[in-house]
Amino acid sequence: MRIGLLGAGRIGSFHAAALARTEGVGELVVADADPARASALAAAVGARAVASVGDVFTRAGVDAVVIATATAVHARLIVRAARAGLPAFCEKPVALDIPGTVTALREVEAAGTMLQVGFQRRFDAGYRAAREALRSGALGRVHTIRCVTSDAEPPPPEFLPGSGGLIRDCMVHDFDIVRWLTGREVTEVYARGSDAGAAFFREAGDVDTATALLTLDDGTLVTATATRCNGAGYDVRTELSGERDQWAVGLAGRTPVTSAEPGGPAAPTRPWRGFLERFDGAYRAELAAFVRAARGEGENLCPGAEGLRALYVAEACEVSRREGRPVRLAEAG
Repeated sequence: MRIGLLGAGRIGSFHAAALARTEGVGELVVADADPARASALAAAVGARAVASVGDVFTRAGVDAVVIATATAVHARLIVRAARAGLPAFCEKPVALDIPGTVTALREVEAAGTMLQVGFQRRFDAGYRAAREALRSGALGRVHTIRCVTSDAEPPPPEFLPGSGGLIRDCMVHDFDIVRWLTGREVTEVYARGSDAGAAFFREAGDVDTATALLTLDDGTLVTATATRCNGAGYDVRTELSGERDQWAVGLAGRTPVTSAEPGGPAAPTRPWRGFLERFDGAYRAELAAFVRAARGEGENLCPGAEGLRALYVAEACEVSRREGRPVRLAEAG
């Protein structure tokens, strides 16, 4: 297949290197709003660059596209891919709001094309093992789930206004993975946030730390916490507590946690520093799955509708955070 990669920034560069080594990819075509950046990336991975993102759709003859651009243009490019009849992979989110997401998904449905959303945790070996254990009944009835998402350091201040905020940008991964692990839906949320850190969070109307309590439709309780200020390192973990057993995802030699117990494990000498390092294998696996699905050799393992469902939970949490009250998911759509 000839794959068009849209976006040559940090995540686009990572995807370019992965796609260049993915089975089934015969040629990679790279485009970016900055043609020089696209050319440099293409040269680094042995791909071909085109002058503009539009050229990917009109002149490159691609069979599918991978969208790794700035969030603001995700929906527009998804629509363009759908109208061109091309399968598309898009980094989350589809759009920053529900109406924009719904509009894009309707275009995909009308065109009868494929859209895979980039929730890479679904392809992580630890999360897949935990899902199998939960679904097999090995944990018994799961009564409590605890999710942690912690960035090692804050993003640049200019990132925040277009990010959607901590809940939509970071915690949406927790909301998706809880749904995927359990097969259940969130019915109610209660969220709180703190902007006690750097002033640029307050200036952007965002928070640097947040906590949400989710209730699932079978009564399972979920806590999700996120922060931009975890100096020990990048930390993503999920604990599943059941009546028979308890499993933890993300608890490994590089997890940035120090035990306070005498004789307990010390802090790792090389903790995870970022999401690309922590989820390297998962990112590669999701792109390989996309290529197989685009070739008609496998199913779409993360359809666009999954992005919308996780966004509903995030929107409900934002309402709860702002208004200081529990919010039923029906209020978010």
